Amino acid sequence: MKAIGYQQAGPIDRDDALIDIEIPRPEPEGRDLLVEVAAVSVNPVDTKVRRSATPEAGQWKVLGWDAVGRVVDKGGAVTGFDIGDAVYYAGSIARPGSNSAFHLVDERIVGRKPATLSNAEAAALPLTAITAWEMLFDRLDIHQPAPGGAPAILIIGGAGGVGSIAIQLVRALTDLTVIATASRPETRAWTEELGTHHVVDHSRPLAPQIAALGLGAPSFVFSTTETHRHVTDVVDLIAPQGRFGLIDDPQALDIMGFKRKSVSIHWELMFTRSLFQTTDMARQGELLSEVARLVDEGRIRTTVTEVLSPINAVNLKNAHARIESGRSKGKIVLEGF
Repeated sequence: MKAIGYQQAGPIDRDDALIDIEIPRPEPEGRDLLVEVAAVSVNPVDTKVRRSATPEAGQWKVLGWDAVGRVVDKGGAVTGFDIGDAVYYAGSIARPGSNSAFHLVDERIVGRKPATLSNAEAAALPLTAITAWEMLFDRLDIHQPAPGGAPAILIIGGAGGVGSIAIQLVRALTDLTVIATASRPETRAWTEELGTHHVVDHSRPLAPQIAALGLGAPSFVFSTTETHRHVTDVVDLIAPQGRFGLIDDPQALDIMGFKRKSVSIHWELMFTRSLFQTTDMARQGELLSEVARLVDEGRIRTTVTEVLSPINAVNLKNAHARIESGRSKGKIVLEGF
């Protein structure tokens, strides 16, 4: 089957950074679905793995986690899906990726594709929606503001893939005031279009901008990018007993400043449940179904901003380079082999 992979980790500008390859079609067992992939999207995790993880000698590393497709076969223990079902999911970082014509995925982390979206539109959502949902509701518990804190959340990196869906989930499911950061006219306009109440500039100190809004100290801060640059400001601006969450990978992070305010720190990795086969692993499939319902009711929308076709090495390299530039907004999707 067709796939895109690499054999040596490194920068995207190398000729062999991503290559069109042929590999055997996998066979499902147990709770696995075999999905014929119709569309995939690209996330920062794809670029991080490509730069750092070299497969065993002679083997191919296939990236990609977000996928939309049709179930064409299933293992004997599958109970929730039938052949022909249209599905979407974010996969497992411990297994081969979805940049392949056919892909195996555990049914517990799969949802039915939103009926009102095209394959490309749906492919933009799974990984970022799971990440945002788990951070907002499982980690930060945003239904419970800090005592005396403003019922508000600051989302650092509001125009990125996770920020774009986080804004919408907060607006759709809570009464919190949403403050998002963006630094360029096009990203400011994008976050406003998605429903943020206020936009502040993350290229300038955040604490004075938050204070100038006159809302009080936000109960929650969700940092999706460049956390090391903003942590001192977050210490200043967050409410006492507030909750701070992050998803990026700062090489060092001094959190001692939060002690005086008794701020709790929460890290989110959406692969944790599948990586450790946690007892609540099926919650990811359930929340994808919730996201699909919200989409089909018109309460949230896809975050796709560009579709490339077909799914091949040239287009994937282009998407990786765009994400690594730090100037993309929303999600880049690839459709069709």
